Amino acid sequence: MNLRPIVVLVAIAALLYLPLAVAQPTTNARTEINYLLDFIEISGCEFYRNGSWYDSVRAQEHLRKKYDYLLGRNDIVTAEDFIAQVASESSLTGIPYEIRCGGGCAEITTSEWLLAVLARYRVVTVRGPAPP
Repeated sequence: MNLRPIVVLVAIAALLYLPLAVAQPTTNARTEINYLLDFIEISGCEFYRNGSWYDSVRAQEHLRKKYDYLLGRNDIVTAEDFIAQVASESSLTGIPYEIRCGGGCAEITTSEWLLAVLARYRVVTVRGPAPP
């Protein structure tokens, strides 16, 4: 009796049940994402989402919940993924999130704002803080 076809089928079945490799953020990406979330919270800026303005604490809470959900689905690998998939627009309406900082400042998209914050963070972490 030829057992080869049976062995091949068993091997294929075993491979199907192995956990698939999933993309997870690196330690550096997690650090950057947490920095962005913390920065949002302490910024004091106002966050526009689906027709209403929210304070920075509520903005951070909303984005952290959304991030945790997408992280569980393995959709976030980099800080840029976080900005694009979590902090750019409403998943429900597709309306871009906006942010305004200070009384008379114009609104800008959160993606534009966070990309600038991330770029500054990376410069400081590579070069170190400016001397006093």
